[in-house]
Amino acid sequence: MLKTPRTFPLSSRDTWLFWLIALLVLGAGLGLRDPWPADEPRFALVAKQMIESGDWLFPHRGAELYSDKPPLFMWLQAAMYSVFHNWRVAFLLPSLLASLGTLWCVLDLGRRLWTRRVGVYAGYAVLFALQFTWQAKKAQIDPVVVFWITLANYGLLRHLLRGPDWRMWMLGWFAAGLGVITKGVGIIALLMLIPAGIASLRGWPVRVHADRAKFWLGPLAFFAAIAVWAVPMIVAALGHGSDDYRAYMNDILLRQTAKRYAASFDHAQPVWYFLEVVATMWLPTMLALFWAVPAWKRRLQRRDPRYLLPLAWWGLVLVFFSIPGGKRDMYILPALPMACLALAPLLPGILRKLWARRVVIGFTAILAGVVLLAGLAMWFGDPGFERRFVAERSLEAVAQSLAGAFVAIGAWGVASVLWFGRRRPAAAMVSTLTGLWVLVGLVVMPLLNDSSSARGLMREVGERIGPRAELGLVAWREQNLLMADRKPAEFGFKVAFDEQMRRGLAWQAQQPQSRWLLVQDEALAKCVDQGQSQFLGNANRRGWWLVPGSASIACR
Repeated sequence: MLKTPRTFPLSSRDTWLFWLIALLVLGAGLGLRDPWPADEPRFALVAKQMIESGDWLFPHRGAELYSDKPPLFMWLQAAMYSVFHNWRVAFLLPSLLASLGTLWCVLDLGRRLWTRRVGVYAGYAVLFALQFTWQAKKAQIDPVVVFWITLANYGLLRHLLRGPDWRMWMLGWFAAGLGVITKGVGIIALLMLIPAGIASLRGWPVRVHADRAKFWLGPLAFFAAIAVWAVPMIVAALGHGSDDYRAYMNDILLRQTAKRYAASFDHAQPVWYFLEVVATMWLPTMLALFWAVPAWKRRLQRRDPRYLLPLAWWGLVLVFFSIPGGKRDMYILPALPMACLALAPLLPGILRKLWARRVVIGFTAILAGVVLLAGLAMWFGDPGFERRFVAERSLEAVAQSLAGAFVAIGAWGVASVLWFGRRRPAAAMVSTLTGLWVLVGLVVMPLLNDSSSARGLMREVGERIGPRAELGLVAWREQNLLMADRKPAEFGFKVAFDEQMRRGLAWQAQQPQSRWLLVQDEALAKCVDQGQSQFLGNANRRGWWLVPGSASIACR
């Protein structure tokens, strides 16, 4: 007897379609490129050295201890390598899994607080915000931090709005603690308790349950998460005979957390900087803001805490990161999921409005048109931006292929606009952005990989000096050490360039016939004979010289 095919409710099909699109958008290109600067090679190098040395507690960059970030993200990369034995896959997997986890938290919260449909809309709003997608496809710490903070918000909101739920309460605090040992700012998730406490005191339907003994299980879980790393690190550092390890402990616990926030002067930006980031890098999601603000006002007047808590927390995060002088665009990214959660219940109604539909189709058409015209200009013309881009990265061999990729992306977008038209503008936008990110991952990033990762440079170095020669690195970057085909000598990373050059020349002088130096052009000593040296061109927007022993005779 034939079985009747199982049918799925529309909302269930929409959920499965969302996850298929999310995997395509975020996963396209996995395993097709190497780590790119500025941060990716650093973290991958630290993780690689953890595997090779067996020392997972104290990260190293070359011979030096690396205290800029806690090691949790590098632990994840090293763990992925232990499973897959492929660095091209392992270094990106934590970001991919964390981004999918962030989307799951938003979908499930939307479903629990409103409906499954709202959860899917919230997921799309996060997924296609330009900053989220771009960061999710990079192996930086931020996607993992965003996940821990979103998971903390997930647990706290389930307790505060649908509680008491003490397991979720502990989960929220524990995830915030994991965020702290990932980058330090995980504690911002606990800012949710400020509007929750005020709303509870003012009679809103929010319950913190602070009068119960189980309340303290949350702070206990927070410190337990931090102790997973901090306790063994402190014990080992204090028990180690070297002052370097005590300096590492002091730096990672003090300067890289509270002092770095209070005295942040790098990347100085005006106080309104993050408003600019939200208005531009959170597109196209923030296109709905014009219609969302008055709707939020009405719902807050009805004392609906499902809007109050995410929106108030978003505002507190904006204030928190706007206070220091130093600002970077990704600092505000953890606020995106809660902003999208508060926006999602309004999106179905907004997308039925005539002018909202016009804005969506206009944005999509402009995006597709700009990319298409840029690709055609690169293919048939000689635009200035292309010349600079190609020259700085030595991309002459792939310039035409890049132009073709841009043309393909733009053409896909134009076709999506024409196919879905004004009747389904949201579908046209989803199709265009999906095509853009899939082609970027599968085509554009692999074409840029040799130059951006230093893979091409280090391969050429290995071919020129031969398999038996020794290589020393002067004024090196993490990607040079990571991509070398042999174990090179290095003369410090934070050491001044002239001192690195002096040490490198002394090392080369011991065996000048078999030792070569790869030197960044800024560090090349005047005594080196450039006529006998080999200029390798630009990689990562830096010039590189390959110096044989015969070229440094005058330096001895």
